[in-house]
Amino acid sequence: MNRNFDAIVLGVGSMGSSTCYYLASRGNRVLGLEQFDIPHDQGSHAGQSRIIRKAYFEHPDYVPLLERAYENWKEIEGNTDSQIYFPTGLLYAGKPEEVLIKGVRESAEKYKLNVESLSKSDTKHRFPQFQIPEGYEVLFEPDAGFVTPERAILLFAEQAIRKGAQIHTKEKTTSWKKEGDLITVITDKSTYTCKKLIITAGAWAGSVIPGFSSQLKVTRQVIAWVNPKERKPFELGQFPCWMIDDHTQEGMYYGFPVLPVAKFGAPIGLKVALHHPGLVSNPDAVNRIPSKEDENHLVEALDKYLPQGYETTHVLKTCLYTNTPDENFILDFLPGYDQQVVIAAGFSGHGFKFVSVVGEIMADLSMKGKTHLPIDFLNAKRFK
Repeated sequence: MNRNFDAIVLGVGSMGSSTCYYLASRGNRVLGLEQFDIPHDQGSHAGQSRIIRKAYFEHPDYVPLLERAYENWKEIEGNTDSQIYFPTGLLYAGKPEEVLIKGVRESAEKYKLNVESLSKSDTKHRFPQFQIPEGYEVLFEPDAGFVTPERAILLFAEQAIRKGAQIHTKEKTTSWKKEGDLITVITDKSTYTCKKLIITAGAWAGSVIPGFSSQLKVTRQVIAWVNPKERKPFELGQFPCWMIDDHTQEGMYYGFPVLPVAKFGAPIGLKVALHHPGLVSNPDAVNRIPSKEDENHLVEALDKYLPQGYETTHVLKTCLYTNTPDENFILDFLPGYDQQVVIAAGFSGHGFKFVSVVGEIMADLSMKGKTHLPIDFLNAKRFK
């Protein structure tokens, strides 16, 4: 077995699978190390669907990265003859002065994005499933929708292997160190060396990136799939993805249409969650059993905004966010390692849509020492 590589990728989840693909596509000898299966439900990427959108309320500087991500998603779809991105449109609602509507408008105006403003009557006519409170503004982004996380990870990993990458599952990294011009990686099964190390370890990033454990807070999140009172109005093709900024509390509710299991797999139902950091947790000891309180919180939101959206709960699941202090990503060289170690971490619950571009960025930084993509605002030094 070869134990010497141009690059080793720690963590072959969302960002890691994409990174392996881009590195292998460029002819590099790549090893991906994953402590679980590919894909798995222990971290941040499980759960059938993830919203993708360009009118980014978090920060307009993300928009150029999103435009590249859309291009890269289309490319991997073409290379694999598979559909990953599903354009359902995305309905935004909230008070005009709050962060969601204000941020969406700012990004849309700066980058000339197609975002429609809907009147109360327009909303009722086009999307009668929603009950929007008085004083809320409604926007609609037609080119938004969702991507399929498990399928995307499998496709990136498969294509990486086809292009020569080695990917090892159920192999946990125990330590790594820089020794001269090489990086040595020690796992519970073997020892390897590489010229460049890329850390895409998700919720475990804090334990394998020196000096960053205090900057990466892992939180437990709960997602529900429910049975609506009437299924058809909420099915794919009839119902958009959505985000609602509830001004009475922190965070935003969001959801997806009911997806046919024949095409998308489990779970069954209308998916809903709250985008806001939950209970701080140890990724190796997370309480994976959702409580009645977790469930009631999401059901109350459905009753408030989608009056026909809830009859019974079908499935409750947990996933993890890895949050930075400012909730923006870290895409950079790890300080102090002569540009031999690159990190992608702290995606703070809004990273999956960027998977297809983060892999390209990691390959650029590790093998070229730079990237043409605008990531200066995501530097690691901002926390020092």
